[in-house]
Amino acid sequence: MARLFFIFGIIFLFIFCYTPVRSNDQEGHITVDISNKGLDFLKDLLIEKAESSLLPLYLPKIENAVTIPIMGKVHKVLSNITVDRIDVISSNVRTSDNGIHIAVSGATANLSMNWKYSYSTSLVPIAVSDQGSATIGVESMEIGLILSLKNLQGSFKLSVLECGCNVKDISIKLDGGASWLYRGLVNAFEGTIISAVENAVSKKINDKIIKLDSVLQSLPKEVPITSIAALNITFLDDPKLSESSLDLEIDGLLSAKDETLVSNHYNKTLQPSFSCKEVDKMVGVSLHEDVLKSASTVYFEAKKMNWIVEYASDRYLLNTSVWRFIVPQLYKLYPDDDIKLNISVSSLPTIKFGKQQIDATIPFDMVIDVSDAGEIIPVAGISMVISASIFAEISGNTVIGSVKLNDFSMSLNWSKIGDLHIRQVQLVISTVLKTVILPYVNAQLSKGHSLPVFHGYKLQDTQIVCVDSWIVFCSDVVSAKKFSLA
Repeated sequence: MARLFFIFGIIFLFIFCYTPVRSNDQEGHITVDISNKGLDFLKDLLIEKAESSLLPLYLPKIENAVTIPIMGKVHKVLSNITVDRIDVISSNVRTSDNGIHIAVSGATANLSMNWKYSYSTSLVPIAVSDQGSATIGVESMEIGLILSLKNLQGSFKLSVLECGCNVKDISIKLDGGASWLYRGLVNAFEGTIISAVENAVSKKINDKIIKLDSVLQSLPKEVPITSIAALNITFLDDPKLSESSLDLEIDGLLSAKDETLVSNHYNKTLQPSFSCKEVDKMVGVSLHEDVLKSASTVYFEAKKMNWIVEYASDRYLLNTSVWRFIVPQLYKLYPDDDIKLNISVSSLPTIKFGKQQIDATIPFDMVIDVSDAGEIIPVAGISMVISASIFAEISGNTVIGSVKLNDFSMSLNWSKIGDLHIRQVQLVISTVLKTVILPYVNAQLSKGHSLPVFHGYKLQDTQIVCVDSWIVFCSDVVSAKKFSLA
């Protein structure tokens, strides 16, 4: 019994941290809402990564030949043109029906290159040449990007709708050779250099988006939660884009590993009435009560909702000597023998998310066994119904929980030791619940479960709200360590 309460308590704490494809008329049992604050964080994260991953950026060689009076035909070459630094000064992100818009303005960049020229005339048949290096400063670079995010068979397809780069001005500083004499020759390439930078930056961004799309496509659709259960994380429908958020829906139901959960008996769910926008958080994850119902189905069908209670803090509590006044026949037949309680869930629990708590009603069958001379002897069978509430809260970066017993009832199914005074038996079993099982469960839940770290980023200042059949987790995201998408 302790394991059942612990399973319910820990699954709902763990599950939001992380699938056969559903039809588009179904709604997700887990929703993820990323606010403008969260989108700004993601935008800054991507730009920070892009500033390094785009570099070094190599531009193609630039060659030109012109005829100049007296000098004749002059052959000019710019080579090893490399963008080695990009600094983003200002950026913004917004969402609309058309997609995700990212704009960068006032960016600067540094380039290095080699220059060379040569010429010969009929008057001077010997070729004349010179060469050197140069640095280029890019000022006021603007980048505009519009991304499309669509559902493709339960995964996300990320594609570029528009991508453009505009360089307003560059400055060129030449080193080596008679650079003061030949500056005009290199300056003649200014327009070509600007065009090459714009094209190279746009192409590199497109390449990186294709790579990021490949990462999204490779994400699993099913995540193992325990040794027998897996969470379906298929995305349903296209993301919903508005001026204030990006909203995602995930199937979110559990099934036995490598099996498809047929979820027709789960009702279509309304969206949660509470939004994390009310508390100004980056992300909100909403978990519907059907998720825990699917978890209980998996464990029930796997026959994992049963256990044996054979130890109590008061060792005499599970001994026939304690029961001699309650069930005299038991003590008469088996004096001073140890008792074991063989408990199993008899049918699926009823689970409901109430106000700031999870309410569960769980039916049990319990067989009372006596250990007599090394032999286990069943002596009575009892049906029980336990009603309890599970509470959760955030302490630092840890989710902790507790369980409260609301109601407990029982009835006799069969007996080999005569009629039982069921009320008195219920009093003993209630004492076991209160002194053995609930303290164990609460001790485990009080240890908590650390909020997960994803690729070096973790949740911070997380709040939990229980309302209208949903648990809503509202949180900010902060850096825990550096990470790489390369």
